[in-house]
Amino acid sequence: MHIKKYLLKCLHRLQKGPGYTYKELLVWYCDNTNTHGPKRIICEGPKKKAMWFVLTLLFTSLVCWQWGVFIRTYLSWEVSVSLSIGFKAMDFPAVTICNTSPFQYSKVKHLLKDLDELMEAVLERILGPELSHVNTTRALNLTIWNHVPLVFIDEQNPHHPVVLDLFEDNYNGSASSTPAPGRTCSAHGCKVAMKLCSHNGTTCNFRNFSSATQAVTEWYALQATNIFAQVPNQELVAMGYSAEQLILACLFGAEACTYRNFTRIFHPDYGNCYIFNWGMKEKALPSANPGAEFGLKLILDVGQEDYVPFLTSTAGARLMLHEQMSYPFIKEEGIFAMSGMETSIGVLVDKLERKGEPYSQCTVNGSDVPIRNLYSDYNTTYSIQACIRSCFQDHMIRNCSCGHYLYPLPRGEKYCNNQEFPDWAYCYSALRMSLAQRETCIDVCKESCNDTQYKMTISMAVWPSESSEDWIFHVLSEERDQSPNITLNRKGVIKLNIYFQEYNYRTIEESAANNIVWLLSNLGGQFGFWMGGSVLCLIEFAEIIIDFVWITIIKLVALAKSLRRRRAQACYDGPPPTVAELVEAHTNFGFQPDTAPHGPDAGPHPHEQTPPIPGTPPPNYDSLRLQPLDVTESDNEGDAI
Repeated sequence: MHIKKYLLKCLHRLQKGPGYTYKELLVWYCDNTNTHGPKRIICEGPKKKAMWFVLTLLFTSLVCWQWGVFIRTYLSWEVSVSLSIGFKAMDFPAVTICNTSPFQYSKVKHLLKDLDELMEAVLERILGPELSHVNTTRALNLTIWNHVPLVFIDEQNPHHPVVLDLFEDNYNGSASSTPAPGRTCSAHGCKVAMKLCSHNGTTCNFRNFSSATQAVTEWYALQATNIFAQVPNQELVAMGYSAEQLILACLFGAEACTYRNFTRIFHPDYGNCYIFNWGMKEKALPSANPGAEFGLKLILDVGQEDYVPFLTSTAGARLMLHEQMSYPFIKEEGIFAMSGMETSIGVLVDKLERKGEPYSQCTVNGSDVPIRNLYSDYNTTYSIQACIRSCFQDHMIRNCSCGHYLYPLPRGEKYCNNQEFPDWAYCYSALRMSLAQRETCIDVCKESCNDTQYKMTISMAVWPSESSEDWIFHVLSEERDQSPNITLNRKGVIKLNIYFQEYNYRTIEESAANNIVWLLSNLGGQFGFWMGGSVLCLIEFAEIIIDFVWITIIKLVALAKSLRRRRAQACYDGPPPTVAELVEAHTNFGFQPDTAPHGPDAGPHPHEQTPPIPGTPPPNYDSLRLQPLDVTESDNEGDAI
């Protein structure tokens, strides 16, 4: 009922028009507002009115400018970083260890036989007569070579460099390792480059290197990738180092552990890697106290004598500390441990807590990132490293029609190899050097909102010492190989001590630099300082704006009614008929209105029929003529109606 009454009141007001004008409304506002300036405009004399008008306008502009500055600062979503230090017992991190050689050469030698012979011939061509001990009569299989060859680039004339293939004398078949006749270029005078071609050799580019060592190493790794990409994963695992071979001894605090306490994953760069305290469904292992005696102690044997000679040039172990449910990107974030050394690693913990949207582009679990996480099959959490590599593999599949061996493969796709995808090396090299591809992946991927980083302090010493190495190697050889003879040596053993330096951990937390309380305080402070206003003054101003809008609506409605009335009058040649005429025309069928023109120029019309004169004239109904409502009636009168 109240709503109906209110709507009827609004309708009557629309019919009657506004009760006051814009000027009256402004005068009322200036006389009743709590803001100081407008009152003085209507209360003072003409000169002071002008002065107060200018001052009020100036300070209003100043307040609006200050408000714009504060609102823009608030909407910039700036953050402040706070550092706090806590003390508590902490969970021990997951520890990943890998051998720097991904495979045992004795198990992959049959796969790399042709590639190794080709590599020896390449080195002989680069070094010339210095490798005279190499057999110069054997034949080489150039099937691999024809896809991605190495070339000499003679830059004696920079404007016209000369490109020479290392086996240009027998390029179309098998070649002997004898130097090509007439060759004048060598590693000293020329650069060694990798030739990458696509579309059956019609489009080629050259990847230059400053050293022949880098060139042949990269070329061998690329060719080995082609070979290993065609081997099933189960066979690759079998050709790597087993946990029993790698881990000789393990001790966590006062508890003994073995290689069975480690989880194996296969890493394309390092083969079989083993992780301690990782992927556990129950609570992670806690560390009782800081100090080396409460940490993890390991003795490893990397078996350096069985390294792949041309694939691995670094001896030792690669290790990394990370969270329990995160994937170890050990190639990018790991560190090396040297053979024949005891490496002590003191750990400090930094916890990073970033603000989410709209303060930063971080994600909690990666669900809002439009890239499929290819590392989720390992039941690991989201990380920006996983996103960037998944993004690169996605670009690789879309541009090259195959996936790279170094990254996880989506279902239904194949790894790149020379037989099925002969142009993959050219495509991979172009994609790897593409700045647009890197920027696309960086823009799409987001940082994790919560992250834990382990800062390491590393120290090393020779282990075992010369006086103790005999009995240590005897005991370790007996335990692993059940042999009375020493089967270990200083070139393969590594001792690791990993522990918390202290239980202090740092929390680096982002918080909003400008929150809503800061914004309201500054807006109110500026408004109160320059104009003496408050929130109630803003409500008054909003009220006057609503009244302005209401008056405008009423005037527009009145204007529309006036236009309709004028259009209705335009339909008649003369004045509109009276009510008496309308009633007579409706009841007396013989009555015809006077349509003859009036005035001095009106002449007789002989052809027109004169209407009959009624016997009794009709009554005067002019008093019943419709009149418009009085626009000056009050609201109370409208209510009474």
